[in-house]
Amino acid sequence: MGSSERDTRRAGSSGARIAAAILVVATVAVVWWGIAGRAKAMVELTRETGELAIPTVAVTHPTHGSSQEELVLPGTTQALTDAPIYARTSGYLKRRYVDMGARVQARQLLAELDAPELEQQIQQARADLATADANTRLAQITADRYRELVKTESVSQQDADNAAGTLDARKTAAESARHNVSRLEQMQSYTRIYAPFAGIITARNTDVGALIDPGSSGGAARELFHISVTDRLRLFVSVPEIYARVATPGLKAQLTFAEFPGRSFPAALIRTAGTIDVASRTLLVEFDVPNPAGVLLAGAYAEVHLKPPAPASIFRLPANALIFRADGLKIAIIRRGDTVAMTSVVVGRDFGTEVEVLSGVKGDETVVVNPPDSLADGQVVRVAATGPAAGEKGKR
Repeated sequence: MGSSERDTRRAGSSGARIAAAILVVATVAVVWWGIAGRAKAMVELTRETGELAIPTVAVTHPTHGSSQEELVLPGTTQALTDAPIYARTSGYLKRRYVDMGARVQARQLLAELDAPELEQQIQQARADLATADANTRLAQITADRYRELVKTESVSQQDADNAAGTLDARKTAAESARHNVSRLEQMQSYTRIYAPFAGIITARNTDVGALIDPGSSGGAARELFHISVTDRLRLFVSVPEIYARVATPGLKAQLTFAEFPGRSFPAALIRTAGTIDVASRTLLVEFDVPNPAGVLLAGAYAEVHLKPPAPASIFRLPANALIFRADGLKIAIIRRGDTVAMTSVVVGRDFGTEVEVLSGVKGDETVVVNPPDSLADGQVVRVAATGPAAGEKGKR
C-alpha cells in the first residue's frame, strides 16, 4: 500500500469525525433551544396566570348628602282659631246683623233674641226679692225690739234668740232672691250675641224667627254662627320617622296650592308632637302660615316643600358598591393602592341608584364598585384606570 492511499484513508476518517461532531453539536443545540423555549413559555404562562388572578375593579368615592334635597309632604290648612257660636239662652231670633263671609271685630253684635218667658221670670224674681227684703226689714225690727225687751226681762231670752234666728233666715232668703235676679238678668244679657274675637263668619245656620235652644241645655242645640281667624293659618303635617331628626322648630318650608300655579307661600315649623305615632310611624308637626291678605283659605290642600339640611357626617355611595355578607352589610375599600379592606357600614335612605351611608366612611375612601362575590379582605386588586372612578373624581 502506498503513502497516497494511507493519506486518503486518514482524510476520510477525519471528515467522518468532523461530521459526527457537527451532528452532535446540532443535536445539543436543538435540545437546548427546545428546553429554553419551553422554560420561557412556562415563565410567560406563569406571569400571565398571576396577572389574570388579580381582579381588575372600578372604584368610586363617597359624596356628601345633598343639602338641596327636597321633601314634599301633603297637608291641609286650618284656621288659627276656630269656634262655633251657640246661644246661651232660649228664644226666637229677633235680628241678625251679619252673614256668612262677614269680617267682624271682637265684641261686635251678631244677633239678638226675643225671650218673653225670660222677661216674665225676671219680673217674678224681682217681686220675690222685694218680698224677701220686706220680710228681712220686719225681722230686723222684731229682733231689735226683743233685744231691748230682754234687758228688762219683759220677754225670755229664748224669744230673743228666736227673733235673731228669724232675722238671719230672712237675710239669707233675701240674698238668695237677689242672686236669682242677677242670674236671670245675666241670662237676659245672653239674648244679645257677640263675636268672641275678631275674625270672619264662615257659616250662618239660622234666620230671623227661628226658635233657638241654648247650647248648654244638653239637647240637640243648633250652631248659630261659625267664626274663624284666617289672617294666620296653621298646617299639620305628618313627617316620616326617618326625617324626624330634622323636623325641629324654626325649619322653613314653602307651600304650593293647585289654585295658585307658579306661586309659593312661606311657612315655619313652630311645634312638634314630640313623639312618633306607632301606627303611621310619623311625627306630627305644626306649621305657622302668615295670611295677612286672606288669600289662602282654611281647609285647602297644600303641598309642603321642605329642604332638610344633610348632616356633614352623612355620605352617599352607589347602591352597587354594597356587599351583603352573613356578618352584615360591607363595602370594599382600597388601602395602600391595591389591597382590599372590607368595612362594615350602616345605611339610611335608599334613593334607588344611591344609598345614604350613616356610618362606616369618612369621605376620603376609595370604594370598589360592582365588587365580585369572591372579593376578600386583604386581597390584591388592580384598579381600573378609566370608568366610574375617573368620573367620580371629576365630580369631587
